[in-house]
Amino acid sequence: MSKPIPDSPSALSITNTSKPIERQPPLFRLTPGIPPELAHEHVSILLGYITHLIHQGDADDDHKLLGAAGYLSELANTLMNDIEVRAG
Repeated sequence: MSKPIPDSPSALSITNTSKPIERQPPLFRLTPGIPPELAHEHVSILLGYITHLIHQGDADDDHKLLGAAGYLSELANTLMNDIEVRAG
């Protein structure tokens, strides 16, 4: 027994039955009054530490280091986005 194949993608439908995700305020932001250049310098240092965590976590097969690197990467990305918005 075979299932019929729809003729076109319009024959398909996707239904989202989950609750909508509420937008949360960002956990990390650039503090008002901090010069963007200084914030950028600190994020650059953080990225160096992230790189070290990734290399060490990969070499040791340590998923905790890799997980920490993932979270810190998100932090760095959020801060860089905030720096760019403020530098405008």
